Amino acid sequence: MPIRRDPDEIIQPFSRNNIRLPSVWWIVGIVLLVIAINISRGSFYTIEKDEVGVVTRFGKYSRATSPGLHFKIPLGVENVYPVKVDYVYKEEFGFRTKTPGIRSEYDTNTDYSDESLMLTGDLNVLDVEWIVRYKLRDPYAVLFHVRNYLKILRDVSESVVLKFIGDYTFNEVLTEKRTEINMLAKDEMQKILDSYGTGIQIVEVLLQDVNPPEPVKPAFNEVNAAKQEKEKMINEAWEVYNRQIPQAKGEALKVVSEAEGYAMERTNKAEGDAKRFLMLREEYDLAKDVTRKRLYLENLNVILEHAGKKYVVDSQEKGILPLLNLSNEK
Repeated sequence: MPIRRDPDEIIQPFSRNNIRLPSVWWIVGIVLLVIAINISRGSFYTIEKDEVGVVTRFGKYSRATSPGLHFKIPLGVENVYPVKVDYVYKEEFGFRTKTPGIRSEYDTNTDYSDESLMLTGDLNVLDVEWIVRYKLRDPYAVLFHVRNYLKILRDVSESVVLKFIGDYTFNEVLTEKRTEINMLAKDEMQKILDSYGTGIQIVEVLLQDVNPPEPVKPAFNEVNAAKQEKEKMINEAWEVYNRQIPQAKGEALKVVSEAEGYAMERTNKAEGDAKRFLMLREEYDLAKDVTRKRLYLENLNVILEHAGKKYVVDSQEKGILPLLNLSNEK
């Protein structure tokens, strides 16, 4: 039969006279210390140098804090959302990068044609890939003014790029108008995002790759090859033109200059002969015999210079053949 014991007998060994129970204040102190440590951990926060801290109190915007160490009310009263305001984010359209780097890897398993296929102004289809780089300029607007700023950014970008691609022809988008489209799209996107109050700053819009769709690429390449051949032939023709036309013009100018020089020489000579004749006529009128004799001697001198060998014989000589010795003449 079990022995029944009095409860006082069981408690008696633990009475104050035998063992000292811990003080209640010690227990309270330990609990308060643990609570204080947890509170201190949730009260201090650090904002990095490229960030701005957005503080909310009971879910409502309270203030913005700069980089450094700061205090907030713990226990969920205040919450902090750090936003990188100096970091340049990037959104890709028509493609996705899996692994960035020197040799980037791209996602080839997903079809992004719903973003990239666009109609040009001359009713041709292009496969356009582009990127948008942006900053979060206003953290408050990004967090509280719009619900999903990233979706708004993507929708606006697709709409704006589609609009400007439709304003240009197929060849313009492929060649000389790409830089112009980049600038126009950037300005238009910024204007729309500012009107929505998103707090986003567009840094750059850049068309990456612009190609015809895959089914028409062979035909497009053939057309491009024909155009390049045409341009090559035109350039070769211009090369021949630029080489031969200036040469012909130079030769023509040379002939003209020689003719003008000859005409001037003949004119000057004729004028000189005319003046010489007039002067000679004046001298002749003053002294006819002397002038006539002088003219005779001058002309004779000119003739004798071209006569070769000269023989002077007596005017009374009857036969001069033996003197000439014609057999030795060569």
